[in-house]
Amino acid sequence: MDLTHRQNLQNLLNQRDLRPQKRLGQNFLIDSSLPRVLATAVRAKPEDTVLEIGPGIGAITQALAVCARRVVAVEKDRAMVGILKETLASFKNIEVVQGDILRIPLSELHLPASYLLEGNLPFYLTAPVIRRFLETSEAKPRTMAFVVQKEVAQRICAKPPQMSILANAVQFYADPKIISLVPKKSFFPQPKVDAALITITPRRESRGDDKAFFQIVKAGFTHPRKQLLNNLAQGLKKKKEDVAVWLKKNNVSPEQRAETLSVEDWVRLTVNC
Repeated sequence: MDLTHRQNLQNLLNQRDLRPQKRLGQNFLIDSSLPRVLATAVRAKPEDTVLEIGPGIGAITQALAVCARRVVAVEKDRAMVGILKETLASFKNIEVVQGDILRIPLSELHLPASYLLEGNLPFYLTAPVIRRFLETSEAKPRTMAFVVQKEVAQRICAKPPQMSILANAVQFYADPKIISLVPKKSFFPQPKVDAALITITPRRESRGDDKAFFQIVKAGFTHPRKQLLNNLAQGLKKKKEDVAVWLKKNNVSPEQRAETLSVEDWVRLTVNC
């Protein structure tokens, strides 16, 4: 923990009579070494544009601005936008936008066809943000780098037999990877759990019909502890005998549970449904 950075942060907030907003999941980074680590993880080049979600007081934003041509920082909290305009005033390649990243049209941010995405995400935003940028019909980021709760990062990057709907949802579109763990003492206020830095790299080629894929996956996970045969028959409204034949033809045992299947297994079932 960087005590000097924490004190500076507290002073900055106290001067404006502000407190971290729990409803917005505000936990600010106070480890002064992490902004550079995050900027490195997203692999920004001098010609790149980086979209940052929830810049806080701008510590990571500044590190990104040193590496990239342009940084667009989207902050929901109007009070924090006021602070950002002061802390980032010396950077001419940073644009601060007040708004909700889940609602603001990406076209309003004037992003290029190839851009990078970075953010220190609170728990409630993690899945919706990742889903939005992986499923968007607009330009997808080339690479994403997020700080998220450690348990969420582990779920996203899971492999059989610990798969979940979230893991399948992310891995259908992209390749996720845990880069490093971030101890809870690196934040102020200190959260109850540790965090992790993850990268998510969208796939260049589609795996196929996403609507059909998720229909089958959701049916398979209806009751995670039950066998696939029962879940798929019930969820897809098919006869058990037909489901059993379908599974066996795709090298999946009817007695398996959904968590034991890889994304590739689900894709194969979707293609051969």
